[in-house]
Amino acid sequence: MTDTATQPAADTAATSTDDEAAYDVPADATAYSCSYCGRPFARESWLALHRGLAHPNELDDEEVEAFRVAHDEEEESLSTFRLQALGALVLIYFGFLMVYALV
Repeated sequence: MTDTATQPAADTAATSTDDEAAYDVPADATAYSCSYCGRPFARESWLALHRGLAHPNELDDEEVEAFRVAHDEEEESLSTFRLQALGALVLIYFGFLMVYALV
């Protein structure tokens, strides 16, 4: 049986359920922080998406436009991925069908 009082402090800090989560951002990394909640993001477009989804009532016109642009880019990227995934599945399906027909 494990005694919970002997666990290292680092383990208990990582599992805390506080409202404010701690983010581990490397010192040499560029981070874009949300001005409303302080959450860091690696890309500016991710920050714009976060602001539009998590803080929609606090945004000004410039931030709303940035959210719309980032959302449109993300939607286009997802559409491209979906088409590529569908094409890969069709190729795999017909590949297995041809192998089955020859065997």
